[in-house]
Amino acid sequence: MKIPDNTELLLLTAGQKWQGYVTDIDRFLNAFYKRQTDVVEAAQKLLSDENAPERQKMLADFIQNLKENILAESREDDQPWFEGLEPRFRNKSSYMRYSCESRIRSYMKEVQSFGAIVDPVARDEYKRITETMSNELKAVRYNGRYFDRTEQKANRLCTSEGWFSCQGPFDVEACISKHSINPYSNRESRILFSTWNLDHIIEKKRTIVPCLVEAVKACNGREINWQYFYNLLFTVENIKLVHIVCHKKTSHNLSCDSSMIYGKRKKLKRLKK
Repeated sequence: MKIPDNTELLLLTAGQKWQGYVTDIDRFLNAFYKRQTDVVEAAQKLLSDENAPERQKMLADFIQNLKENILAESREDDQPWFEGLEPRFRNKSSYMRYSCESRIRSYMKEVQSFGAIVDPVARDEYKRITETMSNELKAVRYNGRYFDRTEQKANRLCTSEGWFSCQGPFDVEACISKHSINPYSNRESRILFSTWNLDHIIEKKRTIVPCLVEAVKACNGREINWQYFYNLLFTVENIKLVHIVCHKKTSHNLSCDSSMIYGKRKKLKRLKK
């Protein structure tokens, strides 16, 4: 079969851009998935003539990903993807949602565990606040939508095809290495995606939770702004999805906003005469 000239031209253009910005060709793959046969043949032809290591890798990755069943959702349509998973997961998005939920659940358990070190006088208030947060998380299903490609664009961290891009270390605006991955593509990518981190910009254990504990101890009748802490702990307002290489484990040296810790002072209830 003759390879369309425009297809080969686009492949060459993509190869030339590779040296300027290292990507996993997610946009390139998504643009051509409907013409897999022609594009794979074009890529294979280019690969056989290519000597540059970086372009060889790009083309090899390109061919491998096109051969995967990325758009399949159900277990019946891509059984190898579900190998090792419980039978209750009938489609890819449901498992990916569960994967995100599990991470957020673990954060909630960690926050609740700090109740044991809170002064007995303030322990009930701390428990009340964490229960409020827990109920909020249950209402939004632990923000599992972040990993679900079937969600609305504003609610997910991936493209509609399932491509995730690293958002870079906590102290930069974007990932300079352009890390990306599609855990929906195959079993290996699904497993590898588990090494990507949801990294708190203002640190959870070093900063946010200790700040919450101290706020409860010193509230003196003031209402804790639990929504502020909730957003820092469990939402993308303070969380970045990062490749393991971009996950800096050093101290972030960032603090909570003192003006956001408390809400309005609690009003005393008048006794009925």
